[in-house]
Amino acid sequence: MKTTLLIIAILIVLSLLLTSCAPGTQRYETKKASFFSGIWHGWIAPISLIVHFFNPNVRIYEPNNTGWLYDFGFYIAIVGGFGGFALSRRKKKCV
Repeated sequence: MKTTLLIIAILIVLSLLLTSCAPGTQRYETKKASFFSGIWHGWIAPISLIVHFFNPNVRIYEPNNTGWLYDFGFYIAIVGGFGGFALSRRKKKCV
């Protein structure tokens, strides 16, 4: 039961990441990417890199951005993006 829920959760997360708003896809032609876009692009940077190999229009970093706010969000997500998984690990009890 737990493994089935885990597999379903992983598939949902992967589908959201793969269909997300990747940088460089011309979504930000009329408006600039902001702080929260920078966080999202930092979180999906590994997937954007893989997609970039097959589609050179998809980039890791959005060049049409608001400046330091986008950069700040992007770097926060890159540095600490997946560090939250460490909080969910079980700690061993020493007897």
